[in-house]
Amino acid sequence: MSEPINLNKFRKARAKDEAKKTAEQNRVRFGRTKAEKQVSRLEAEKARRLHEQAKRED
Repeated sequence: MSEPINLNKFRKARAKDEAKKTAEQNRVRFGRTKAEKQVSRLEAEKARRLHEQAKRED
């Protein structure tokens, strides 16, 4: 006869594994360093300024 298993522990372990997988996906999707965020912000500001300079006044 096989060992009995605690279904509650099994359910919690499975939920924990799924949470870890979701956290890994979120780190890949949203995780950026402070320097990367600053570079993106500066690039967006530069593009905005360039766009403003190119506007024609009527």
